[in-house]
Amino acid sequence: MAAASPPLLPTTVIPAAAPSPTPAPIPTALSSADATDTNPAAIRAFLSRLVDTTRRALSGARPWSELADRSALSRPESLAEATSRLRKNLAYFRVNYAAVTALCLAASLLAHPFSLAALLALLAAWCLLYVLRPADAPPVAAFGRTFSDREVLGGLVAASAFVVFLTSVGSLIFSALGLGAAVVCAHGACRVPEDLFLDEVDQSAGGGAGNPLLSFIASATGGGRA
Repeated sequence: MAAASPPLLPTTVIPAAAPSPTPAPIPTALSSADATDTNPAAIRAFLSRLVDTTRRALSGARPWSELADRSALSRPESLAEATSRLRKNLAYFRVNYAAVTALCLAASLLAHPFSLAALLALLAAWCLLYVLRPADAPPVAAFGRTFSDREVLGGLVAASAFVVFLTSVGSLIFSALGLGAAVVCAHGACRVPEDLFLDEVDQSAGGGAGNPLLSFIASATGGGRA
């Protein structure tokens, strides 16, 4: 007689655990959308306004031969005469003097590459994060959170203050501007203004044409955010 088979024990099948969902990565830098939300058309329009404003501003420059006329230079006899000459020459050569001051600043920055790089980085941050960003662009996302336009503006202002006042960049800028102002004051006090067409200056100043640089800044930041 054949032996009986042993009874089968009950078995339990354990279902495989479902894979846990992968958490979404936390952004640690500016998102790609924020890096590319600057419209190329806006950049072209900004550069076009900049070139047009510069051209219109330089169109008011007096001939450089008048500025460098050595025969018109003489030592003033008194402080009152020097002040009067400076006031008239500033009204007549204002564009030329601004160009001379800008050249002093540019030469100082080119002689200090670190300061130039810091200012270019600051300018790029202003353009990409505020000036050239469309009004309907998504908020800036960085370091795991999003920043409102007011916070971005506050950060840019704080960064600008730090670069200008707490680094060597600020002293370099102020030194270059001081040098340019000294050159302008020395030339304006020694240049005899009797042969200048000051009536034309007064008439053009009273025409209300406005400052091209100020109008450019107003148009560039006209789409500012509340």
